[in-house]
Amino acid sequence: MASQTLNSGVISDITAKEKEITGRDGPVKGGPTAQAQKHANQKISPQAVSDITEGEKRVTGEDSPVAGGPAAVAQSIETSASQLGQSNSAPSGRLDSAAISHITSAEKEITGQDDPVEGGPTAMAQKHAGEPINSQNLHDITEGEKKITGGERIKGGPTATAQSELGKSRNS
Repeated sequence: MASQTLNSGVISDITAKEKEITGRDGPVKGGPTAQAQKHANQKISPQAVSDITEGEKRVTGEDSPVAGGPAAVAQSIETSASQLGQSNSAPSGRLDSAAISHITSAEKEITGQDDPVEGGPTAMAQKHAGEPINSQNLHDITEGEKKITGGERIKGGPTATAQSELGKSRNS
C-alpha cells in the first residue's frame, strides 16, 4: 500500500522525478521537491499536490505538469489515499483528487494506456487542481479530451465525468 504521508521515501521519489525533468543533480529552489518538503510528514492533501504542481510548473516553465513527473507521483499517492479513506465522501464540486482520479479513469478507457497523455484531459484537470469546477476548466478538459480523441468529445468521457462530479456536488 502506498504511503499516505509526504515522508522521506515519497519526497525521494518526487526528487528523482524532478531530476529527470531538470537534468540537475539536486532539487531546484522553489521546485516540486522544495514544495513537498514544506508538507513533510503530513498527509498528502490536495493543497500539497497543488503546491508540488506549482513547483513543477516553475521548473519546467510549462502551464501544466509533465506526465509521470513529480506532481503525478504526489497525485497518484493522494488519489490512492483518498480512495482508501474517503470513498464515501460526497463530491466537492472541485477538481480534487477524487474528481481527477475519475477523469483519469475515463481517459484510460479511451486511450488504453496506464499513464495520462501529455496535454490530455488529466493534465488539463491537474493544471486546475483544487479549483471549483467551472466553465474555464471544463473547456480545458474538453480540449485535452479532443487531443486524445482526434477532435471529438466522447459520451461518458473525461469532460462528461467532470460535469457529472459538479452535478453530484450540487445534489448532495
